[in-house]
Amino acid sequence: MRSRFHQLTMLCLSLGLAWLLLTGPAQADPQTIQVDLLNNNGMAIGTVRVEPVTDGVLINLKATDLPPGYHGLHFHAVGDCSDLTAFKSAGSHVNPFDTPHGFRNADGPHEGNLPNLVVAADGTVEVELYSNLVTLAAGPANLVDEDGSALVIHTNKDDHISQPIGGSGGRIACAVIQ
Repeated sequence: MRSRFHQLTMLCLSLGLAWLLLTGPAQADPQTIQVDLLNNNGMAIGTVRVEPVTDGVLINLKATDLPPGYHGLHFHAVGDCSDLTAFKSAGSHVNPFDTPHGFRNADGPHEGNLPNLVVAADGTVEVELYSNLVTLAAGPANLVDEDGSALVIHTNKDDHISQPIGGSGGRIACAVIQ
């Protein structure tokens, strides 16, 4: 009887192992990403944390030494902040469906759009934002695709309708999302 029990136990263990080998490892959920925010001198002036949440991402941004006032804030399509003078290496906005720019645009917004960033008079900002237009998981609006993405702060306020960037002007800070 004991040998029959031993055989059944071994068979169950073998079937369980075979099932695990056939199904492969479980896919891990995308992880929270925390990166430095760089200014045009290449100095870290803050941090950006992007966390996967239900139907989108939660963005936490903390920074100092920024010009006070409103600034356009967008996800850009390439995770490259190496062009410090203008951050043009980050490419254009994340926009896999070629949708017009702007929350006020009847045909927008596109996936790179975010609300304006409001910097305090002392040059500091701490904000938490949510976007349901992008993800850290597989798909066309994946921020961590092959070439990553970048979170870029612009010089001017985004009017949320002008094409292609809402009149946001130059790029004054950049964080690589990979």
